[in-house]
Amino acid sequence: MDKNKNYLNLKKFANTQGIELFGVADIEKVKNTFSISEKLLLKLDKAICLGMRLSGSVLDEISFSPTRLYFHHYRTVNAALDQAALKVANFIQSKGFLALPIPASIILDWENQKAHLSHKQLGVLAGLGWIGRNNLLVNKKLGSQFRLATILTNLPLKLDKQTKEDCGVCRLCVKMCPAGAIKETSGDFEHIKCFEKLKEFQKKKLVDQYICGVCVNVCRGK
Repeated sequence: MDKNKNYLNLKKFANTQGIELFGVADIEKVKNTFSISEKLLLKLDKAICLGMRLSGSVLDEISFSPTRLYFHHYRTVNAALDQAALKVANFIQSKGFLALPIPASIILDWENQKAHLSHKQLGVLAGLGWIGRNNLLVNKKLGSQFRLATILTNLPLKLDKQTKEDCGVCRLCVKMCPAGAIKETSGDFEHIKCFEKLKEFQKKKLVDQYICGVCVNVCRGK
């Protein structure tokens, strides 16, 4: 099959489902980090990364803590993204290939931020962006103002190349982080400080889930 043609047709279909970011990565070297059945993974060799934009206006309401409006929007976009991923997966299956959609937000271990796989890690491999100082995937156009879902598949597709870009001199997230968890590099990001602040927000009944949004709001792309 024509990998380029498959890629273009699938991207076009994904765009009709509200997907703005689309990339494909090889997963052979990172499969061992997934919390998914090895038997199932043997049949899958690629990840399709899907990104859906967040509302800039909703994010604008955030200053130093999350808002109820952002909490609702966060869940709404996750649900819409999961629906889009399901439709893309079904499109792939209709062509006779395997497709395993991984939801936008199912955490297996909150304290260690462990999920079935890392959407942002695969996003990097799929050329959607880089890991910023905020420890999130940063896209040149959208910054961190999007949500991600992943589809694992064996459909023949061309692979995207990783970007060589980075955050450059921008340190807005470092200045604004209410937990003081964001440092000079993503490798220095203090997960526990971030998690403790998320628990604080939830305890104050600001939101009903461990989310913040402050660094997402200030990370607006170039």
